[in-house]
Amino acid sequence: MSMSEFGKVAVLMGGPSSEREISFLSGNAVLAALKSRAIDAHAFDPAERSLYDLKREGFARTFIALHGRFGEDGT
Repeated sequence: MSMSEFGKVAVLMGGPSSEREISFLSGNAVLAALKSRAIDAHAFDPAERSLYDLKREGFARTFIALHGRFGEDGT
């Protein structure tokens, strides 16, 4: 698959948990790696924006870099 076929990627980071700042560190590392490969990647903080925006803004894929509650704990 070429990078242009990969589509627009949202990197979910931040969120409402107490691990918000750690999530930004992880998410920004992922974002930088994707962009270094010429992937159309964008930061997305679900604490600041509606998840419905993912569809409205045409994201094809999502990388979840959320930590704590509402993240890797499965809630």
